[in-house]
Amino acid sequence: MACSFRVRRVLAAAAVCVAVSVLAVTQMHVDGGGIGGGGGIGGNFQNAGVIVDAQGVLRVNRVMDQGGRMIAQRVQAALATMDPKLAAQSDSRKISLNRLEKAMAEKLAQGEPLTDEMKFLAGLWRVQHVFFYPESGDIVLAGPAEGFVEDLVGRVRGVHTGRPVLELQDLAVALRAFPPQGNKQTVIGVSIDPTQEGLDRMRQFHQAISGNVSPADAPRIALGMRQNLGMQTVRIDGVSPRTHFAQVLVEADYRMKLIGIELEQPPVKIQSFVARANPSGVARNALQRWYFTPDYKCLRVAEDGMALEMVGQGVRLISEAELVAEGGIRVQGATVSKASSAFCRQFTEMYPKLADAEPVYAQLRNLIDLSVAAAFIQDADFYSQANWSLGVLGDEQKYPVETYETPTQVESAVNVVWKGNVLMTPIGGGVHLEPLKSLDESNKLADEDGKVAAARAQTSLNNLPEGQWWWD
Repeated sequence: MACSFRVRRVLAAAAVCVAVSVLAVTQMHVDGGGIGGGGGIGGNFQNAGVIVDAQGVLRVNRVMDQGGRMIAQRVQAALATMDPKLAAQSDSRKISLNRLEKAMAEKLAQGEPLTDEMKFLAGLWRVQHVFFYPESGDIVLAGPAEGFVEDLVGRVRGVHTGRPVLELQDLAVALRAFPPQGNKQTVIGVSIDPTQEGLDRMRQFHQAISGNVSPADAPRIALGMRQNLGMQTVRIDGVSPRTHFAQVLVEADYRMKLIGIELEQPPVKIQSFVARANPSGVARNALQRWYFTPDYKCLRVAEDGMALEMVGQGVRLISEAELVAEGGIRVQGATVSKASSAFCRQFTEMYPKLADAEPVYAQLRNLIDLSVAAAFIQDADFYSQANWSLGVLGDEQKYPVETYETPTQVESAVNVVWKGNVLMTPIGGGVHLEPLKSLDESNKLADEDGKVAAARAQTSLNNLPEGQWWWD
């Protein structure tokens, strides 16, 4: 005789507060870390990325590379043709934004394509410092760097560490979000929201399945949930939705959501919300929302304001909650569950290791670093002091970055989990960036030992040849 279970319906998860997350899948498997899984060449790993179709639906693009042979061939080919100085690992590579923009303008004026060296910022894979030199007007980014190669799904990653490198197009988006004389209240965010109609249909579906059901009904229930929720809508704020910047936010948010609702196994030890959840501690029809924010205590600023250092891991995951009321209306005020808080806390603690293993999370951290750096440059008024107004970096006509399909909707990702005799149907994310918060006096860290100022003083631009915009 088939066993039956008393069903208590718990709608638990992240209906996305501010974040882009749009992968039209219900299950996916994690790809390996680094180039070759954990840094260097070799090993079995999947290359996972995303594509957006002409209808605006974002989907997973995944490629297997057994033994890492294909990526090894790409790395060897890249190193064979790359300038050895560019290919070398550097603890602190410097890039003058003004000189880079001048070099770009010359290329574009002559009708020539930008070099890979420009497009991938000389292999820089993190922003560690921002320096300003008023005597020359140079605004400089500095950080670790190495040679780079495009992987099998289009990410450009370091040949030694496998970490994704910074991209010129993302830098341009960040600078345009915080331009000279621009809005000083810019908020960058992405929101994936179930429609009110979809939430109401889902609530009614929950009511309709009350009674005796068994674990064997899980596939039918998951299908019904997805069909009733329908497509979720995507909203992107603060940056153009037609950019690589926006698509990284989308992918990072969505894959975090899949980890939370146990549809993706992370490469590091993170216990999902579902595994932690005690159904008795989750309100019925509650949406536990998770979203990324910067760690706003991330800047150490020199006393004279001419230099800053990025400190810490830069990314936090935060939880909020809502209730779904009659008619599918979302209402603030539900209590954040202990399981949701614990999931966010562990995700934040493990973020550095996760970013080392999963390129998209390192890319998200890079976008946050670029946004905070751009906000600092704007807030410190380096533009006017340098007599520089972004030039072609700020001109979409001369340097277009809005060249991607706009993600507008996503199929709902739904999981169905039994906890004893209780059925949980978690759905799932978010990104909300207010970079200027990092510059609040309460958040800025003092350069008490003068190391940030000393790092700036060690860099001299006096002997840079004409046209050189990066150096070690």
